[in-house]
Amino acid sequence: MSRIILFDGECNFCDKSVQFIIKRDPKGNFKFASLQSDVGNDLLKRFDTPRDLDSFILIENNQCYSKSSAALRVCKHLKGFWKFLYIFMIVPRPIRDFCYEIVARNRYKWFGSKESCMLPSPEERNRFL
Repeated sequence: MSRIILFDGECNFCDKSVQFIIKRDPKGNFKFASLQSDVGNDLLKRFDTPRDLDSFILIENNQCYSKSSAALRVCKHLKGFWKFLYIFMIVPRPIRDFCYEIVARNRYKWFGSKESCMLPSPEERNRFL
């Protein structure tokens, strides 16, 4: 079963996060779409997510997860040490999301942005929707 990650295609931090996940997901469990794409917009509508949500989103088992819950659920499936970060799910979501939102609010200031989404390599292309 593939899992779909929706990400901000104009954010450098988000782009690096996608590359990070691809390197640690050799089985190809995750597929990707930018929030700005037609596929991303269709999935947001299908899962009735708020229009102003520009968070990292994971769709898994027909459920939609956002913010820290999405990030930690992704970590759970990555190769190596990263899967152990899932233990932070025991931290109450408002506290986790507060920390997540600090990074999310400042991601353009700290990491910059770009005019368009990245172009995946030929090997990665089949992982993008």
